[in-house]
Amino acid sequence: MDAFIVDAVRSPRGQARATGALAGVKPVHLLAQMYEALAARTGIDTGAVEDAVIGCVSQSGEQGSNIGKIAALYAGWNPSMSGATINRFCSSGLSAVSLAALQAGAAEGLAVGGGVEMMSRVPMFSDNGAWRNDPEIAEATHFMSPGIGADLVATRYGFSREACDDYAVLSQQRAAAAREAGRFTASIVPVRDMAGEILLKHDETIRAGTTVAKLASMEPAFAAEGEAGGDARLLRHFPELDVIRHVHHAGNSPCMADGAALVLVASGNALQRHGLRPRARIAAVADACVPFVQTGAVEATQKALQRAGLNLADIDLFEVRDSFAGVTLHFIDTLGIDIERFNVNGSSIALGHPMGATGAMLVSTALDELERIDGRYAVVAIPGAAGVAVAMVIERT
Repeated sequence: MDAFIVDAVRSPRGQARATGALAGVKPVHLLAQMYEALAARTGIDTGAVEDAVIGCVSQSGEQGSNIGKIAALYAGWNPSMSGATINRFCSSGLSAVSLAALQAGAAEGLAVGGGVEMMSRVPMFSDNGAWRNDPEIAEATHFMSPGIGADLVATRYGFSREACDDYAVLSQQRAAAAREAGRFTASIVPVRDMAGEILLKHDETIRAGTTVAKLASMEPAFAAEGEAGGDARLLRHFPELDVIRHVHHAGNSPCMADGAALVLVASGNALQRHGLRPRARIAAVADACVPFVQTGAVEATQKALQRAGLNLADIDLFEVRDSFAGVTLHFIDTLGIDIERFNVNGSSIALGHPMGATGAMLVSTALDELERIDGRYAVVAIPGAAGVAVAMVIERT
């Protein structure tokens, strides 16, 4: 695959609430700051970039009207660059980077992939899509909300509430240690207000004091949905199960967040033409979709590794969105991954999940960590709704 990562930038993640540090920032303004930083760090002529592909799940209101293109214009990028905004649920950001890489390789040029999501300003499901809101379509297409789907995964594969809570605490501890050690600073672009004052320069979502005892007191988040008919619908499709065990709650699920991220990708010829030095090569990308919701990252990872000609043992790091603890444990258990190579700096349970941006953020985290440990290969993977998933294998250059 002829695609290289020149650089990757991201915002810090802000808490998706009215009091969050980024809640006063318009989505266009946030993404524009990432465009500005990427151009400044790489020194590229933005007129040489052919396209930008940006992930955004809730494309309504302030995030509507092709925010990927409009934010680039707002940032002063050359208007000759095209732009598209895509929605592949939670895997949108990584899918955007993959599509940009494929385009850069095919066109022997430059492209940008990334994502943005301001969940404090444009809430999840605010696009009022038919899949969730039209009962007839929801039933015909087997709609399953992410949370109750995660409970289904935990039930079917035997992951207890205690195991899920243990993993969630580990994610928080690792993220807190990484933030304290400055492991995220290389890629983070501090977010500024309209007056140029810094609003946020570190991830504010991490809950360093999380303990198993504290999590044990939390009520299941999706039991009411199950009682309202969700469990009965699932059990019709999975008759081998007698009950759905609701093990997920706010503490072992991904916290909603605000954020944006961008990745500049180039073909080998484009690197030479523009005098750019790559940080990594994209060895392979893969998409997958499975009927069992949220477990698609397993198949996507297997496909990407096969395309790259690699085995699990070759991989130094796995950066996988820990969407819900039970889903994450299923990924680790199914592939037999050593936890010491998996999400070593925490992931979405601790760091937050700005839906359309998370995949691109994981790319920057993987790059920084590969460089820190002098590693060679990393897998970045992210599952999403409807069983879709994306995986990418990157090789440090």
